[in-house]
Amino acid sequence: MKTNISERVLHPVSGGLMLLLIVIGVPVLDALGIWCFVRAGGAPLPVLGQALVILGSVVLLVMAAGLKIVRPNEARVFTLFGKYYGTVKESGFFWVNPFAVSFSPAYNQAQKEAAEAKKKLASEGKTQSISVGVGKCISLKTQTLDNRRQKVNDVLGNPIIIGAVVIWHVSDPTRAVFSVENYVEFLNIQTDSTIRNIARLYPYDVFDDEDDDDGVKEKTLRGSAIEIADTMRDELQKRVADAGLEIEDVRITHLAYSEEIAAAMLQRQQAVAIIAARKKIVDGAVGMVKMAIERLNEDEVVELDEERKAAMVSNLLVVLCGNKDAQPIVNSGSIY
Repeated sequence: MKTNISERVLHPVSGGLMLLLIVIGVPVLDALGIWCFVRAGGAPLPVLGQALVILGSVVLLVMAAGLKIVRPNEARVFTLFGKYYGTVKESGFFWVNPFAVSFSPAYNQAQKEAAEAKKKLASEGKTQSISVGVGKCISLKTQTLDNRRQKVNDVLGNPIIIGAVVIWHVSDPTRAVFSVENYVEFLNIQTDSTIRNIARLYPYDVFDDEDDDDGVKEKTLRGSAIEIADTMRDELQKRVADAGLEIEDVRITHLAYSEEIAAAMLQRQQAVAIIAARKKIVDGAVGMVKMAIERLNEDEVVELDEERKAAMVSNLLVVLCGNKDAQPIVNSGSIY
């Protein structure tokens, strides 16, 4: 059964004072132990004092294990004999219970991978030291997760390739280490799932012939990328809130049709663009022809019957709507 652990912030003792106590105390006790040994002479009291001195030296050496360093924008989560002990969020040099152990899933994972690597090298007859490049502190810095490109289907069933980046940081280190096994891996999996599920709710693009009746276009992955990315951020935040993570931003970095339909969709987009351009050309040409006929009639430049008007309209539309420049033909005779 899942249990929620309340964060307990520790305010430990200064490590400098404790280090000074240990540095001074150990030599003093050692010197006192030597003096007791020399002065013992078989008397029981000096022998007992010598034992107490040795015990004090051992205690001071054990206390040295409690010296910890916490860098800025980092935290340490401690456990004591398997139970949660507390969290240090302040940066500096501190002393905590020497039996308290820093707990970090990333460090444990790195240790496991290093052990597996050593085992593999040993099976090959090689000996090589492998260092663990991960500390026991929990980073509170803003980090970037680059979600790799993945193929999904949009709401119309078209396969698309989408990729995104997530800007995030650890807001609650205690929950981050105790609520999930590995919060970085957990965030990665939840990001994949969120992007895939949100992308399925929208079409990649909406063409002009697919507009709504009221003239309002539907949200699309290409046209409403910022709004959809904000939706992804809100959805992802809900999924990782229990892990003590905070999502600052999500942005789509790559969006394209899948290779198998990219060429066909490009042709469709080109066809829509050509139709739209032709429509504007025709509307403009009809207006120009109408204006030309009206001006000719108003100025009484020439009187045309219906047949000649039809021929004139046809010629003007051919000239105005054609893809190539018209070649003029001079008529030296009568138009009739």
